[in-house]
Amino acid sequence: MHLLHSPIPPNLSFQPSKIFQHKNGLVFNGLIQQNRQIKSTWGLHNQVNFGSITVKASSVEAGVSASSIKTAESDVLKALSQIIDPDFGTDIVSCGFVKDLQIDETVGEVSFRLELTTPACPVKDMFEQRANEVVLALPWVVKVKVTMSAQPSKPILGADLPKCLQRVSNIVAVSSCKGGVGKSTVAVNLAYTLAGMGARVGIFDADVYGPSLPTMVSPENRLLEMIAETKTILPTEYLGVKLISFGFAGQGRAIMRGPMVSGVINQLLTTTEWGELDYLVIDMPPGTGDIQLTLCQVVPLTAAVIVTTPQKLAFIDVAKGVRMFSKLKVPCVAVVENMCHFDADGKRFYPFGRGSGSQVVEQFGIPHLFELPIKPALSASGDSGQPEVVADPLGEVAKTFQDLGVCVVQQCAKIRQQVSTAVRYDKAMKAIRVKVPDSDEEFLLHPATVRRNDRSAQSVDEWTGEQMLQYTDISEDIEPEEIRPMGNYAVEITWPDGFNQIAPYDQLQTMERLVDIPQPIPA
Repeated sequence: MHLLHSPIPPNLSFQPSKIFQHKNGLVFNGLIQQNRQIKSTWGLHNQVNFGSITVKASSVEAGVSASSIKTAESDVLKALSQIIDPDFGTDIVSCGFVKDLQIDETVGEVSFRLELTTPACPVKDMFEQRANEVVLALPWVVKVKVTMSAQPSKPILGADLPKCLQRVSNIVAVSSCKGGVGKSTVAVNLAYTLAGMGARVGIFDADVYGPSLPTMVSPENRLLEMIAETKTILPTEYLGVKLISFGFAGQGRAIMRGPMVSGVINQLLTTTEWGELDYLVIDMPPGTGDIQLTLCQVVPLTAAVIVTTPQKLAFIDVAKGVRMFSKLKVPCVAVVENMCHFDADGKRFYPFGRGSGSQVVEQFGIPHLFELPIKPALSASGDSGQPEVVADPLGEVAKTFQDLGVCVVQQCAKIRQQVSTAVRYDKAMKAIRVKVPDSDEEFLLHPATVRRNDRSAQSVDEWTGEQMLQYTDISEDIEPEEIRPMGNYAVEITWPDGFNQIAPYDQLQTMERLVDIPQPIPA
């Protein structure tokens, strides 16, 4: 909360027992102005900070006590705590969404800002409406002003990412591992759906052999530009979404070997001036080979969306992709089954059979399934350079993509919350708390145990497997200086000796745990 810390002028004193009757009929306790000259010397528009709340000087002149102010603040926060975030399962006050709370009791005005995790929050309108309702329901409140905002784009991994990606909050892969199932159609329409929800979005077309993006969108500038001074690439744009594709590099489709392709993809992805993005959607190329692994290792993917069709053959290929993401600790949050059905003569027909998408959901535990119809307009929009959700924003297809966009936003928020709190140091207990994402179990580890179990080349000889780090090399009372997430699979721990340890969740789960830890006595 951003507050002013102005000292209380010496000509104000607290008289808790005195009652002040203001001319508007409201009664306040306590703070009485002893010198009327304060009005000119201090200024009506200054503010005083009492604890964690900003109060206008006019409230002070009217005789509002610090205790009354604290009570008002408590009332407002208690009212707002009735609003529960459906993604995190806790109230918006505990989530830290309430910012810049200001109260002017003399006229019954309350203003504050709700800072959400993403501008594409699907329940932001509900939050704004409910916040107005619950605060206005307080008997002394006459007017409420709610401002909505979003947290700045900030990735889970900041310093360890390439510089051009350090202001990208979420990276979402759209994958099928099989060509011709509509993966690029889903990626592009998902990106423009997220942009329509208010997010800052970019699309990276990772298919060098057959880039689809130049056909599916129609930017005015169809060539990428490079900044000579910084050797970085400027993306092109269409309808506010930033675009990068090998097809915009003036090369058309590439004829080159795999290692060269990996280098091209790495350069395009990591040297592009993406700026601040809430979501970067990656249109993955088909397959599970070197190119896909390079993409997953260069950047920490937040989540993946799987695209399939009803045929059994599509399921076999998609299953390989899901297993690849599982090994790389990338959560698959949704399955899109394309070309499912069409409607004719009042009936619904499934020409390619049913069950491929449902089978992926059931076999791999992916929580959400979305079905897209066989629709000529959807195919035509992919060839016309205008995404279907832009051409027909109120149609059936746009509604499905809206649901998919809401799912992606909610699941990314959950994943980021889980990862950011998965491993943390409890100073009071002098223990490392671990709660791996998608697990209900929380356990404690001794910091020295974690440090002694480092498996890097500095602690274990890579050739012989000999343990070079000895037990006695680590002090029993060692404490971590900082713990930072590394994607969805590990944390990086900085120790007092300057050593940075990479600790995968899988390894932490195998270490000796602390039990029967006495709870710290409150001071």
